Amino acid sequence: MSPPVSAAYSYCETVTGQQARNFAYGIRLLPVGKRRAMSALYAFSRRVDDIGDGDLDPAVKQTRLEDTRRLLGRVRTGEVSEDDTDPIAVALHDAARRYPIPLGGLDELIDGVLMDVRGQTYETWADLQGYCRCVAGAIGRLSLGVFGTAPAPAGGALDTTRAPEYADTLGLALQLTNILRDVREDAADGRTYLPTEDLDKFGCSTGFHSDIPPPGSDFAGLVHFEVRRARTLFDEGLALLPMLDRRSGACVAAMAGIYRRLLDRIAQDPQAVLRGRVSLSSREKGYVALRGLSGFDARRAARRAARRSA
Repeated sequence: MSPPVSAAYSYCETVTGQQARNFAYGIRLLPVGKRRAMSALYAFSRRVDDIGDGDLDPAVKQTRLEDTRRLLGRVRTGEVSEDDTDPIAVALHDAARRYPIPLGGLDELIDGVLMDVRGQTYETWADLQGYCRCVAGAIGRLSLGVFGTAPAPAGGALDTTRAPEYADTLGLALQLTNILRDVREDAADGRTYLPTEDLDKFGCSTGFHSDIPPPGSDFAGLVHFEVRRARTLFDEGLALLPMLDRRSGACVAAMAGIYRRLLDRIAQDPQAVLRGRVSLSSREKGYVALRGLSGFDARRAARRAARRSA
């Protein structure tokens, strides 16, 4: 690997280490090449998210997002050289050369962030799924391009053609957990992600602008309803684990495990999301990562997948 490419990856790994609260715990379990590629994907995704979350005028945000899409086009067509001044583009180009990464997923991410910029709301769960597939399901499918799938064991019946579907579903589970965790923060930014039909059903259509639920609402009922939906998505998406090699599976199990623990914590105290950001300690995240490396979650997911196919 040339010095410019190595430096570009180092930059992306620094971005990931500084800004990825949960993501970094998973990818540190990967071998060097895959970890670098995942850092390049994260750094590009972080740039897109930062544009969407910034304090700029919406028209300026849209322009910058389309500029970023054009940069992605240059990466896709191989117009980026190792001497390019943009380290994220250099690293992403090298990663896409080494792994079959479906770069169209980053176009989907840009589409999803444009939905945020336009202030889109979602009437139904089906509507919200479309958004989640752009901003999270696509990341799952991009990551699968780096992970690859492991050959099924002798006599096994794993259908690895469904791996992208499971990766997408797992992305939805993570994103719905994020939406629940950030419901107060998003409301302060003028964003509402939970489906309108769900908000109406539980008397929460007035929004979340304080540390107490809307008057007369069943806020706990709303949270538990969405938690059940997210848990179902986790159960379906974790069928991906037996299809991955040990270290890739450990990476996915660690990230999913952190978010499932967040979900459990939210379910135990629904109003906590109105009081502040629900999080896990570094010690807890480290424990989940070690559990993923042990293969415990992968074995459990394999047993569940076998029961579903029986």
